[in-house]
Amino acid sequence: MSYLSEIVIDALHPASLARFWEEVLDAFEVRAYDDDEIARLAQLGLTPETDPGVALDGPQLTIFFQLCSPTKGARNRIHLDVVCASESAEIARLCQLGASVRERCEGY
Repeated sequence: MSYLSEIVIDALHPASLARFWEEVLDAFEVRAYDDDEIARLAQLGLTPETDPGVALDGPQLTIFFQLCSPTKGARNRIHLDVVCASESAEIARLCQLGASVRERCEGY
């Protein structure tokens, strides 16, 4: 028997995308960087802000953002559906975080 443990999403800037979703989703947090991980990144010439792989830990699931090439031809075929109490208030909040409305679907 298998279970889902991670969703992996390609990103041009994994750290900022992880922080965005941390603000969107309750009970999800960007995985903390300890001193050893910061030292490991530094040896590679990286920082937590330029980390090519950033984890967003939540209850029983991790969303992992990994660096992808900006020349990738096709759009990602994944999106996350969220549920909220007030759609209009949540859309306004998410737009303040940097989201934009591409399409609205009624009846879901």
